[in-house]
Amino acid sequence: QWCIQLEVLYHALMPDSLNHLPVHPLWQSPLTIPGGTRQSPINIQWRDSVYDPFLKPLKISYDPTTCLHIWNNGYSFLVEFDDSTDRSIIDGGPLENQYRLKQFHFHWGAMNDWGSEHTVDCKFYPAELHLVHWNAVLYPTFEEAVMEGNGLAVIGVFLKLGACHEGLQTLVDALPAVKHKDTVIEFDVFDPSCLIPSCPDYWTYAGSLTTPPLTESVTWIIKKQPIEVDENQLEAFRMLLFTSDGEEEKRMVDNFRPLQPLMNRTVRSSFQSRHLLNAEVQPKDHAEQMRP
Repeated sequence: QWCIQLEVLYHALMPDSLNHLPVHPLWQSPLTIPGGTRQSPINIQWRDSVYDPFLKPLKISYDPTTCLHIWNNGYSFLVEFDDSTDRSIIDGGPLENQYRLKQFHFHWGAMNDWGSEHTVDCKFYPAELHLVHWNAVLYPTFEEAVMEGNGLAVIGVFLKLGACHEGLQTLVDALPAVKHKDTVIEFDVFDPSCLIPSCPDYWTYAGSLTTPPLTESVTWIIKKQPIEVDENQLEAFRMLLFTSDGEEEKRMVDNFRPLQPLMNRTVRSSFQSRHLLNAEVQPKDHAEQMRP
């Protein structure tokens, strides 16, 4: 039944033009939706998110020299890191342990009207960055962490159209070299913290990977503030190909998973909702206690 609800919700949120897009091969098999209770991505309802005053600030410490290479895996491009030691890590926030950076990648649309995996109040962004980390305190390898409920932590950052992003441009300049599927180039000394907005506010919820194996192992940390990129930078993403050299070219666009149902999950926020910044903040009984 929830599969039907998912389809209704997804198509209700989509622009008409998006409903008629060809489905990427990753989502053509029914086996790719396992029917779990904490699947991702989701639509974040700002008003329904619950402020948690106990959520800590997220601490990010990346070593630019741990950056290794860029790989076109036929679905996105991955910027991969040396995760053999604790040189590029995050902790704090909703996390009980320290997590090591494994890779980051993006999802984007063929047009600027869509592309992000998560939405906020049904709003799509043209692209979304995912920085993938694993719990090396509890698990000996990334592969084992992928299978466990608290194994992964992914920071999600929305991209919106605006000014050229200088930090991203270094990466954009390298993309033509990985145009085709299965191409890899060395890409060293890059600090991905330049892609994370300065505003500390975030939403967090328990979810899953958005590509197979779709394991429900992810603590999602979705930054409230997007970063700005310009049209040329987004177009550089869209010039990549799903296909290998020699095959009929298929542009790498619309590489995002459909929205999944929230089920019984709570989305917590590290900040108070704008909807509550009024008289509702002071409960009536508290005001009465303050009277002489």
